[in-house]
Amino acid sequence: MYTYFFVLAALLYVACAVLPSRYRTAISAGTAAGWLLHGGALWADMIAPGTLRIGFAVMLSATLWISVAAYWLENRNFSLDGLRILILPSAAVAVVLPALFPGNVVPLEDKTALFPWHVAIAILAYSSLTIAAFHAVLMALQESRLHTPPGAAGDGWLAHALDRLPALLTMEKMLFRMIGFGFCLLTLTVLSGIVFSEELFGKPLKWDHKTIFTLLSWLLFGALLAGRAWRGWRGKTALRFTLTGFATLLLAYVGSRFVLEVVLHRGLT
Repeated sequence: MYTYFFVLAALLYVACAVLPSRYRTAISAGTAAGWLLHGGALWADMIAPGTLRIGFAVMLSATLWISVAAYWLENRNFSLDGLRILILPSAAVAVVLPALFPGNVVPLEDKTALFPWHVAIAILAYSSLTIAAFHAVLMALQESRLHTPPGAAGDGWLAHALDRLPALLTMEKMLFRMIGFGFCLLTLTVLSGIVFSEELFGKPLKWDHKTIFTLLSWLLFGALLAGRAWRGWRGKTALRFTLTGFATLLLAYVGSRFVLEVVLHRGLT
């Protein structure tokens, strides 16, 4: 049943991604409709009385669901057409993944009450930093276009989308606002993870790949924000830190769960 809603949401996302930017109202309405379908089906699929479905596909789908909402809200204040052509196709892929890779159903009766909150905060942190990563890619393309001689970059849809973006300085301010918010959520994820680990395993941290990559990502984003505040880091340095931190965070859960679930066919441990 939920599969049909996932597919319909994916089709709406694809349609809104390829529509010309002049159909702004239709794009906004279609994106909102796809987001509502996506969220409703994801909620029904993830949450059942006393259980929670968890896996790399579910986490990725939830992350892109929140990222679409962030894009839709930001696009009401700024013209972020370039972000649309990055986020919506990614969301269209992510929305159908839980139907292909359902993950694992985790009973909640033997889990601490903090566990669902830890998962929710982690998804919010992933989402905020995912949208920051998309934003960083867009800024890199925008900066590259600024250094391209007139007429050399062609006159395609991507060029038009990049030309409609806010000024690079405005984009940079938006990027650091998203990173700051995501870093706060990631800090809460780490702290709640420590408490959760202590209650479940009897020690503050379980030193596995997920913990190591999460802490490494937290350090990278923290170093970027500190460098921005004290050394004025910006431009390519900021973009490199953002994309490296995001890739590390992606490996922390989504990448490791993909290997365990799809490659090694192991359940949740």
